[in-house]
Amino acid sequence: MSTTIQANDPDILTDFITPNSSAVDASFFTFSGLSGFYNPDPKNFTVIKATMNEFPALDGQSVSYAVLQFPPAGVNPPHTHPRAAELLVVLLGTLEVGFVDTTNMLYNQTLQEGDMFVFPKGLVHFQYNRNHNQSAIAISSFGSANAGLLSVPKSVFTTGIDENVLAMSFKTDVPTIQKIELGLKG
Repeated sequence: MSTTIQANDPDILTDFITPNSSAVDASFFTFSGLSGFYNPDPKNFTVIKATMNEFPALDGQSVSYAVLQFPPAGVNPPHTHPRAAELLVVLLGTLEVGFVDTTNMLYNQTLQEGDMFVFPKGLVHFQYNRNHNQSAIAISSFGSANAGLLSVPKSVFTTGIDENVLAMSFKTDVPTIQKIELGLKG
């Protein structure tokens, strides 16, 4: 006997979900959180999200959005979205992107302005602005109102997993693990 389990945003039985069954108008379906997002000189990698947490009208609609701003040589570290695929389009600059599938095969590509790339749901992926002189901007859409985010470095090295387990898993020593942990806490 085999069992298949799938998880998606729930199908809703109404046109849309309103908080506390309150009356809504067009402003409920409007999100202004991305206005003025453009920063020509970001100092750090920055994400501006429009998920159901920031934009409640997305609840039940199986869609969300994020603007990703990369400084020169900026990186969005390896991470996964457990509840949705991600479709990324580069608006400014170039990005090296990639994901690893369940057979440990790396699929990576250098994207130019206007290029799109899909990251399958739940797979570890990254984005990197290899250009050391120019920032980059991309927009990601997700097939969920709450795609979730699991940062690989933080989930492995800052959640209290025993350092001996990590040292054995990465075939290194505890002082090396402690050095990585210290670097991620800053």
